[in-house]
Amino acid sequence: MATTELVLMTLADARLPTGGHTQSAGLEAAVRAGLGADGNKLHEVGQYARDRLRTVTRVEAGIAVVARELASSGQEIGPAEAAWAARVPSQALRAASRRQGRAYSRLAARVWPRVTDFLPADSEIARPVVVGVVAAVNGLSADQTARLVGYDDAQTVVAASLKLLPVDPADAAGWLTALHPAIEDLVAEVSGLTQPGDVPAYGAPLVDLFAQQHSIERMRLFHA
Repeated sequence: MATTELVLMTLADARLPTGGHTQSAGLEAAVRAGLGADGNKLHEVGQYARDRLRTVTRVEAGIAVVARELASSGQEIGPAEAAWAARVPSQALRAASRRQGRAYSRLAARVWPRVTDFLPADSEIARPVVVGVVAAVNGLSADQTARLVGYDDAQTVVAASLKLLPVDPADAAGWLTALHPAIEDLVAEVSGLTQPGDVPAYGAPLVDLFAQQHSIERMRLFHA
């Protein structure tokens, strides 16, 4: 049986076939709006990822932690999904997350069949809820679950920057490493959550606005 550390490494691997390569965590839309200034202000990529960790990613991590708690105790995960939807005002972001969640749950059902006890087959459920269920089935702790969500979001931003801006890969790795303390701050804030109503409702209006605009762009590299 795999250790929780190996499961965590598997879930954090960008090569996991869940469509993660189609996502930029909103960076493509932000770059189109001027972030990075065509390569003149590349440090803004790291700041963008940090701002996400303080806001929208905290919400996702909190939802994943609560979904993990509900599944671990044999409760329905529907309230976690409802709490997530109430905290994500952008229809485009909700749709993108549910499409990712569908791909994630289909894969999880093959690898960890017990997730089907909580996730209806081939249904669109928010990705952080699916992550929480997968974490519960594999015995991941609340800290590990929150850390996974935080790391995945930061890594998505940094990886997308390599395709969108003239970024040196070594610099990108440095940005991700510099975000480790911010990820741990996120973990400390949300890992103790147990109820859907406890999840913070942080917002990032520009992220929502950019997502809506990006969803109707005809020329785009990433889905979201």
